[in-house]
Amino acid sequence: MFDWQSMIREFVILFVVIDPIGSLPVFLYVTQNVPRRLHARLAIRAVAVAAVVLLAFLVGGQVLMESIGMRLGSFQIAGGIILFLFALTMIFGESKPEAEIEQAERDHLDGAVFPLAMPSIASPGAMLAVVILTDNHRNSIGDQTVTAALLMVVLLVTLGLLLLASQMQRIIGRTGASIISRVMGIVLATVAVDSVIGGLSSVGIIDVPAAADSPLSAPAN
Repeated sequence: MFDWQSMIREFVILFVVIDPIGSLPVFLYVTQNVPRRLHARLAIRAVAVAAVVLLAFLVGGQVLMESIGMRLGSFQIAGGIILFLFALTMIFGESKPEAEIEQAERDHLDGAVFPLAMPSIASPGAMLAVVILTDNHRNSIGDQTVTAALLMVVLLVTLGLLLLASQMQRIIGRTGASIISRVMGIVLATVAVDSVIGGLSSVGIIDVPAAADSPLSAPAN
């Protein structure tokens, strides 16, 4: 039987860290000089690249981490701090869309891959989240497959929003996307704190039984 509560929680986490709505202004910028007939192809290419990157981290991220002698608890603590700093930039700093649009304008790189696929869709926070959510020591292959499926659902939602970017822009505007990105930053900050608490618990520094209920936490050893 599926644990629907856990699945919904993981879906929300993946949706927050990938931030499909925050990627809309980036897509609109990189396609402004691209013929309309190629917009769908560009969106598909960007989401495909992001999917490959995130699935690679989902499958091999923890193996790589453990091959160099790192413990998951240490990774959770470090990752939680990074996620928290990332969340602070979403809340207080320059919004994600504005920063990435500025980066694209400065570097003049292929917009489908950079900054749309990376770091707008496959962000550092998303890469970290998929590693933590698929901890090999806590989750079976079946559980990890469910997480991978949820990841693909979020990416399909992202693709759908990109394909409807022009209509979405008329509805929410760039200001709306910025506001939503900041709200998601608050949620992400909460997830980050929970990750740190779970990491501290898994290495035995503190004992917080409730931390085991979080998808970004590991049980104490």
